[in-house]
Amino acid sequence: MTNIQIYALNKTLEPTLIHKINQKTKPLGALGRLEALALQVGLIQNTLTPQLHKPTILVFAGDHGIANNGVSPFPQAVTAQMVLNFLGGGAAINVFARQNGFALRVIDAGVNHVFKPHADLIDAKIAMGTANFLHEPALIKAQCEQALTHGASLARQEIAAGCNVLGFGEMGIGNTSSASCLMSVLCGLPIELCVGRGTGLDDSGLINKTNILQQAIVHHALDGQDAMQVLATFGGFEIAMMVGAMLAAAEHKAVLLIDGFIATSALLVAAKLQPNILDYCVFAHCSNENAHRAMLNYLGAKPLLDLDMRLGEGTGAALAYPLVQAAVNFLNEMASFDSAGVSKSVEISEKANA
Repeated sequence: MTNIQIYALNKTLEPTLIHKINQKTKPLGALGRLEALALQVGLIQNTLTPQLHKPTILVFAGDHGIANNGVSPFPQAVTAQMVLNFLGGGAAINVFARQNGFALRVIDAGVNHVFKPHADLIDAKIAMGTANFLHEPALIKAQCEQALTHGASLARQEIAAGCNVLGFGEMGIGNTSSASCLMSVLCGLPIELCVGRGTGLDDSGLINKTNILQQAIVHHALDGQDAMQVLATFGGFEIAMMVGAMLAAAEHKAVLLIDGFIATSALLVAAKLQPNILDYCVFAHCSNENAHRAMLNYLGAKPLLDLDMRLGEGTGAALAYPLVQAAVNFLNEMASFDSAGVSKSVEISEKANA
């Protein structure tokens, strides 16, 4: 993705935004994290009056060859079945997207199933699932580049249609294994610290999953500095497509809503390629998947919610969005001390005169 360049936020407006936030009718800092969120969105859009338009969640689906090694208690066929559930409007992400006014796009990035044409399904299939990374790279280089390009194109289409808030979700049996390996190699952490129960493994299943992933990491012996090679080796089509979409969204100065463990693993790759992407990210929640908190800490991220969720699909991103709306709305609509005729505290007056 050498054609994408993400610039750090222009901080010229920061003092004026902070002054506007501090002049609202409240004690300094009384809205806590919402104040930091309002500042971030204002800086992303480089305006004192940010607006959120056409929020959209992209849900990428793909299958994984590693699923054949018992790393999930669910059969691979569930990926396709859940895609059909998304299309039927019956999944959790459908419920939360409807509730919070999101458009929902379902993308077949590489599901091991031939879907009938459907108005709500975007066919971006690269292959019928990845290779088994226990034995060979999950994606060849050309497939990885193709996935990145497809993802970037999909994000650009949404932005061209007026969207400036993009959430990212996924579906793929076995994709917590991909995320765990990406985290282990890119963060330089033992695989034991990066593996969780995924869709509900018992203790023996967790031991098997850890052993399988350790064998794969030893087999490939990758340099963690080469994020593209790590992505191609351990990623999935849905993860690689998310990476491309995230990069393009940040390049076009959208607000990125980052979901749970798998979506954050895609962001981890994106941040290795373009570190400035982190300026554009709102981290929706901390997943109950074992390693997500450590991954967030590695990225220096502070999630908005901690609800013990571990579903994926973009559900955390959809649930966190009202907080982003609240931050923007208070910045735009809340009265200032002057406009409301409310006396300032001594501390606020001193800061205003400094």
